[in-house]
Amino acid sequence: MGNGDARVRGLAARAGGWSARHRWAAVGIWVLFVVLATVLGSAAGRVDVEDSEQLKGETSTAAGIIEEAGIEEPASETVLVQAKDDGLTSTDADFRSAVSAVMTAVERTGEVTDVTSPYDSGTVSEDGRSALVQFDVRGDPRTAGERIEPVLEAVADVQKEHDSLRIEEIGGASMMKTFDDAFGDDFKKAEYSAVPVALGILLIAFSALVAALLPVALAITAIVATMGLMGLVSHLQPMSDTANSVMLLVGLAVGVDYCLFYLRREREERAAGRDARTALRIAAATSGRAIVVSGVTVCVAMAGMLFTGIAEFEAMGLASLMVVAVAMVGSVTVLPALLSLLGERVEKGRVPFLRRRTGGRNDSRFWSAVLKRVLARPVLSVVVATGALLAVAAPALGMKTENLTLDQEFGDSLPIVQTYNRVNEAFPGGSEPAEVVVKADDINAPEVKAALADFREQAVGSGASRGPVEIKLHDQQNLAFVYVPLVGGSDQDAAGASLEKLRDEVRPATLGKVDGVEAPITGQVAGNKDFNDQLVGSVVPVFAFVVVFAFLLMLLSFRSLTIAVTSIVLNLLSVGAAYGILVAVFQHGWGASLVGAEGVGAIITWLPLFLFVILFGLSMDYHVFVVSRIREARTRGLGTRDAIRHGVVTTAGVVTSAAVIMVAVFAIFGTLSMQSMKQMGVGLAAAVLIDATVIRGVLLPAVMALLGERNWYFPKWLHRLPDLTHDEAPAAATPRTRDDEPEKVPV
Repeated sequence: MGNGDARVRGLAARAGGWSARHRWAAVGIWVLFVVLATVLGSAAGRVDVEDSEQLKGETSTAAGIIEEAGIEEPASETVLVQAKDDGLTSTDADFRSAVSAVMTAVERTGEVTDVTSPYDSGTVSEDGRSALVQFDVRGDPRTAGERIEPVLEAVADVQKEHDSLRIEEIGGASMMKTFDDAFGDDFKKAEYSAVPVALGILLIAFSALVAALLPVALAITAIVATMGLMGLVSHLQPMSDTANSVMLLVGLAVGVDYCLFYLRREREERAAGRDARTALRIAAATSGRAIVVSGVTVCVAMAGMLFTGIAEFEAMGLASLMVVAVAMVGSVTVLPALLSLLGERVEKGRVPFLRRRTGGRNDSRFWSAVLKRVLARPVLSVVVATGALLAVAAPALGMKTENLTLDQEFGDSLPIVQTYNRVNEAFPGGSEPAEVVVKADDINAPEVKAALADFREQAVGSGASRGPVEIKLHDQQNLAFVYVPLVGGSDQDAAGASLEKLRDEVRPATLGKVDGVEAPITGQVAGNKDFNDQLVGSVVPVFAFVVVFAFLLMLLSFRSLTIAVTSIVLNLLSVGAAYGILVAVFQHGWGASLVGAEGVGAIITWLPLFLFVILFGLSMDYHVFVVSRIREARTRGLGTRDAIRHGVVTTAGVVTSAAVIMVAVFAIFGTLSMQSMKQMGVGLAAAVLIDATVIRGVLLPAVMALLGERNWYFPKWLHRLPDLTHDEAPAAATPRTRDDEPEKVPV
């Protein structure tokens, strides 16, 4: 190794060499791949996750029964009619007149059906000040939000005629429309602004338009190709809009990073005086190999989501895995072909007032100064950095996760949130009732009807509900839907306790006694509980899969037991610190006003596992890149400390640029109004920032300096494992320094 032999081994080196020699063929194949994936994906169409596939447990069973029966439950809406003071009640003429006006107005729109008076359904509050007019929206419930505007306008017109009453609408369709209006553009702006932000940072990093456009172009083509592939794969594993958004986020981050690593190394070698062909060969054998190792590790981490058994997570994991794989392949194939085609023209489009950055040591004066102090006092550096990270991570020990309620998610920024709170206060659980899907051989059989009546009576008598309990029969399908408002309302703990009473006490004593009757209980509260139970059960297998396979990949890629162990430990520290920041800001409210997160008080349930998988994968980008450079210098003959210094300093510029891009892109999502998206953005941005500074700039070099030659420890009994070590670049050997006087390293 390092003997000047131009022959290099490894997939990345061979792929880069072939692409550089067959430039037009490589570019043509990539363009053809992107076009074919897009066309075939569009032709196949995307299959989205169905309700029955979302979860296991009762929620899934209920959805399956409904789908099998061919029943499409309409979007239900409710109009709250409420006296503004204590002087007016539901028995007064003005109140009755308002109720009648609401019913007439919504019926005239032609968009609704089954309009029910509160006097018939019994949806009048105990104090008589509030009543609910209920109805369903015609047509497909998934597009009901697009047709609800005339109904909302009709209700608003009735409100104008009754000053003494609050007349407000809430329901699935109205909430869908409100959120789309309020946050749909918010999401689009965030997604669209990510690309120009990344391009702007790359312009500063490279000082040339062409060089800055290459990473963005590669990332965008990888994302476009993956969108097409998602359409094809969705026929085996259904996808979703959430998976699409996560794929875009991850694809932009890794696509730009991988291209950045490759491009900076090629420019660095050319700046060192190597000819274009040699510079490309070295970049392919070094940065190309680091990209492959990193990409495979990220894919493995994303694959951890497939072990959750939750369809939404499986879709996100598979979509992210695909975009990382596509970006990785593009980085080691079409990118070297483009660099070979462009040659010196990669420097075209010089940006005025920005000095040219080659990626060499001159770019890293700050980190050179930091590293000098870290290597001079490695013990102190390890103690201080580890102590600081553990202190930041400490709040995570008290993490409280829950599915955020409407007011937690959106605060009081939307009028519909206030309506939601008023309905829950007057009718606890009325806005999110439990739904019992009763299936029988004959739904009208006397014993079934008696059991339904008993269930309705005991649901209220047990204290699980205050009523009214509504029953809707579907005679033709032999189904009955029982809607039970849960005591507790928006208080999730109390509502969860009411749900348990229904499932564990009321149902067995009533419907459970009739042979052949199925009665799974679903609804918002039930869905949250089933989701939480399944998520908690998947934590250990996901954690074990990601950690074990990441450890094995690092072990095989560097043939060092020590590096594999330290890689896992450092990544866990980074993830722990991100958890601590999330809890401190969103749960305890420390600095919450800075990010607009006052009063949330909890972390959304799905985020910790999602962040673990994403962060564990993405943090490997920097780690593999830096350690690869250190090992490369070490195998060329540098002593361990000099190799550390060389690896950290020469990668500092590219790692900083990549981290700034990731932090900026993730921070955009931290500006959204939805607290769940804000938590995701802040968590990802904080973790990447910590990872690229404290971990890679201080803790990693300090730990490696303390370990010395033990960094390269690889027991003899492991020598039979496959050798996936570094593809060495053709370079003259460098004399070993005297700081270590180490023994020969087995590689």
